Amino acid sequence: MFSPRKFMYSAIALCCLASTIPANAADQRKVILDDDIAGPRAAQLMALMSPYVDVLGITVVSGDAWRDENVAHALRMLEIAGRTDIPVVPGAIFPLLNTKAFTNKWEALHGRLVWKGAWMDDKFPDGTIQTQPKFHGPYEVPHLPEGDPQIKPSNEIAANFLIRKVHEFPGQVTIIATGPLTNLALAARLDPTFAATAKELIYMGGSVNPHQQLTSKSAEQFGREYRNTPRLEFNFRWDPEAARIVLREPWKHIVMIPVDPSTATELTPKLLNDMTASQTPIAKALRQYNEAGFPLWDDIATAVWLDPSIITQSDDLLVDVDTDSGAGYGNTLSWAQGWGPDLGERVNTVVRSVDVKALEKMMITILNRPQPKANPTSIK
Repeated sequence: MFSPRKFMYSAIALCCLASTIPANAADQRKVILDDDIAGPRAAQLMALMSPYVDVLGITVVSGDAWRDENVAHALRMLEIAGRTDIPVVPGAIFPLLNTKAFTNKWEALHGRLVWKGAWMDDKFPDGTIQTQPKFHGPYEVPHLPEGDPQIKPSNEIAANFLIRKVHEFPGQVTIIATGPLTNLALAARLDPTFAATAKELIYMGGSVNPHQQLTSKSAEQFGREYRNTPRLEFNFRWDPEAARIVLREPWKHIVMIPVDPSTATELTPKLLNDMTASQTPIAKALRQYNEAGFPLWDDIATAVWLDPSIITQSDDLLVDVDTDSGAGYGNTLSWAQGWGPDLGERVNTVVRSVDVKALEKMMITILNRPQPKANPTSIK
């Protein structure tokens, strides 16, 4: 049946495609996605679906869930997307120093953390509308809602893959990191030239001074994470030592996506419906396995890389992470240039706000593009 809305999105996608396809494959922008991916997600799929992007691989780390479960999600996402040519490379299972036992003792002294990722064995407060995650051990891989993958991950280690690829394409590889930074820290310690050989780092992590901007129930509940602890953010808190290592490396360019710009965004039912209007296997998976109400944390990181013009406010700040074991463990530290302690901290372009309408339009356009032949098992 003819659908005017589907026709409109197809037309938008074709216009975008015509204006952005590079002259040849060598012109494609090279990127490695480093993430704790927990299912088919728009942030990664926007890079996969962009015609002018060459995704060299997906390196996987523990964070929101354990690494092996995240690896399975990444493999299955590539099957659905018809991009099984892209390697999925397992990385770190545990943080460098932080542990569940230490986190439990920290909570006993300093108060409860709203989100602990793979260590989340306690219940959300009464009235929380997001789905409670299922707790399990680090080596257990439950059956995935979107179907278990048939393809296998790479035999390489994520840190070695990252090092190998930046040297294969010196000065050309962007790393978009949207989970804890453990894999990048290991790569930096194995190869002191790793960060300087990459083109740039764009990461979602840290928190500067976020404020609730939307009036929805979801926005109110996510505000619990920064209302009284504005410098606390999960990716830094899972592995503070790794974040500190990575942020002191000599990257040519660093872009920080803290919590701050995400407070003006939300995956509303309408946005989810609009960005899945094409009814491709990718669209069906996004619609079926994404929960409305979440801020667009990781999506902002990918979108800012694809089109920096969506940034409406940013600051150049020195950024570091508190690794003392006290109440501020994992907190974001920042200073204006010239005011830091001069202990190796680097200047980050800190994104404070983005054009939300432009962000949503980009997501709708890219995610409704035609896709290669996929493996749509379990996608109904």
